[in-house]
Amino acid sequence: MIQPQRTWACCLVSLCLPLATLASPYPSTYAAPTHTPTVINNATILTGTGARLDNASIYFENGEIVWLGVSGSDIAPDARVIDAAGSWVTPGLIDVHSHLGVYPSPSVDAHSDGNEATAPVTAEVWAEHSVWPQDPGFGRALAGGVTALQILPGSANLFGGRGVTLKNVASITYQGMKFPDAPHGLKMACGENPKRVYGRQGSAPSTRMGNIAGYRSAWIEAVEYRKENARYNALSDEEKKEEEPPKRDLELETLVGVLDGDIIIHMHCYRADEMMTILDLAEEFNYRVGTFHHGVEAYKIADELAENGVCGALWADWWGFKMEAYDGIQENIALVDRPEGSCSIVHSDSDEGIQRLNQEAAKAMSRGVKAGLNIPEERAIKWITSNAAKSLGIQGKTGSLQPGLMADIVIWDSNPFSVYAKAEQVFIDGVERYNRADPKLQPVSDFELGQLLGAEK
Repeated sequence: MIQPQRTWACCLVSLCLPLATLASPYPSTYAAPTHTPTVINNATILTGTGARLDNASIYFENGEIVWLGVSGSDIAPDARVIDAAGSWVTPGLIDVHSHLGVYPSPSVDAHSDGNEATAPVTAEVWAEHSVWPQDPGFGRALAGGVTALQILPGSANLFGGRGVTLKNVASITYQGMKFPDAPHGLKMACGENPKRVYGRQGSAPSTRMGNIAGYRSAWIEAVEYRKENARYNALSDEEKKEEEPPKRDLELETLVGVLDGDIIIHMHCYRADEMMTILDLAEEFNYRVGTFHHGVEAYKIADELAENGVCGALWADWWGFKMEAYDGIQENIALVDRPEGSCSIVHSDSDEGIQRLNQEAAKAMSRGVKAGLNIPEERAIKWITSNAAKSLGIQGKTGSLQPGLMADIVIWDSNPFSVYAKAEQVFIDGVERYNRADPKLQPVSDFELGQLLGAEK
């Protein structure tokens, strides 16, 4: 595929900045607390890079991994020492497709904030503005080892709006959860969902060809918007005094962010033929698709996905709940993972599934092995750690256990691909955020707290 060219526009500020990377009016306020330097000894470590270390140690301080390998290397004299004999250590799990906070628990109409189903193109909305930090689902996911997650709008629209990547930490505000400097994603959807939603309303799109026409029309507007901003930016100061700057358009601003390579496309798409059409669409307008989500037929085009550098965020076994999900197979994830350069991911799209991403990965691993593929634990763990980080554009910060990366770490009481495995301790930036043996380190949301206090009376 043709790679997008970066262009610059600056009608909104005096300094020349790309439209999509202007300082966010809703910046992350997350800052990692200090923690005691910590070393975990005698563990089986899956690094997320494809390596497995037996009877090994990992040391972290100041929120970062310092070293991992043989026990006995230099550690701070006041370091906390955890004997993890018999336990396994992995990177923190990452879910690239979640609706926690925008479809929170309890599931009532007042909490339905994930779909702005008022127009086929709503690229101007941001999922973070719907996130309810009190959703009890965040704590449940933490107990399952999830340290970071992307919250996406729903799939009613062709362009559903921006997603946001969060640290899975308790906070009063979503800004306090935002993963610092993580790029925005743009949720798009193809197939049955948008044509059903708008077809029932008697408006476009009502067919798959209407979907494609809707995408093309929106991208044409975005290309023209970018050109007009670039033209105005090229004017001299004197020339700018003679005309008004282009009017700001939040919808097109997001689309230009994709064209400039600053916002990552996350595309809800099931069928192989439609995914190939979307790849052609991306080539037509000179942008790239980052990840196809759901993709129950991705196994049919595994080579094409790898060649184009597109990740597949997939379910282990969801199938048959609508026609475009009919041709799903349980070997999907393993087959998409097979080509060189592939990026296979296990995602949840579920407030329950996010609590057991490791088990979902285990199911996919098992089906791949039964099909004759060699999938050791050190490879399969990438589906819920480093590949997920790559999909979100944060692989240089987290997703694997390497020196200099965030100390996002899970200690499991046994092989994490066992149905019996439990996350015993979860660290985010080196801070212990969850401990199965310590109720004080089992976060309870404000919403739950009121219920629990009432139940005790």
